[in-house]
Amino acid sequence: MTTLLRSVMAAALLYCASSHALDPQALREDLSGSDRDIADRMRDDARKPVDVLTFLELQEGMTVLEVYAAGGYYTFVLSRAVGDNGTVYAQNSPRALRYDEDRTDITQGDALAGKIEQGRLTNVIRVDRAIQDTELPDASVDFILVSQILHDYYNGSPARAHGLLVELHRLLKPGGIVGIIDHTGAEGNDNRRLHRMLKTQAIEAVTRAGFIVEAESDLLANPDDNPRRSIFDPLLNRGTDQFLLRLRKPGVQ
Repeated sequence: MTTLLRSVMAAALLYCASSHALDPQALREDLSGSDRDIADRMRDDARKPVDVLTFLELQEGMTVLEVYAAGGYYTFVLSRAVGDNGTVYAQNSPRALRYDEDRTDITQGDALAGKIEQGRLTNVIRVDRAIQDTELPDASVDFILVSQILHDYYNGSPARAHGLLVELHRLLKPGGIVGIIDHTGAEGNDNRRLHRMLKTQAIEAVTRAGFIVEAESDLLANPDDNPRRSIFDPLLNRGTDQFLLRLRKPGVQ
């Protein structure tokens, strides 16, 4: 039995015994501490992580898979949200680990490592593998976060996006939750170049993969966004219009 498989089994036993709803105020206070990167704290007004995870119905004690954790913005939040009885699998492909962290001169891999160390995120397990090669067993996670990355899969190839979503469906327990966050595109624009996608495209893709779209939210909507600009355009200052979906895998845990 591999170390990763043993950790999955242990996390599942802990979740069954200890999961319960988030305390939003306590989580906000926890995320405001000096052990969290100040640049990440400054992004909270735009990204609204506590409100997002509350909408997505994340619970303490859950086992979470974070797809493309990048430099760890959400890794820290998820770690503190699920608590000591939860587990966060922070997944990055080897290639992604070499990318520069947003507006810094360090790599995403080093940024993630620094946040795990500084925050003492002992419930985080790094999965430095492609998503199709995580070695996680079937139905081994309660919650999956896909934040600002589905557009890259879909715009490159809808078939590749389908492969990703089918793999996530395999990993998720029956009744489990997937949260989708992405940059909203507009019909007729070159959304591949702009790193955006239509919400209707996301809904069609996740439905085809077997998920139920349980709820949508405008928490991350921004009417001041200009959908003709790339998400990396400094004039937007990260202020894109984003859609937020809560998906459910049919079945009961």
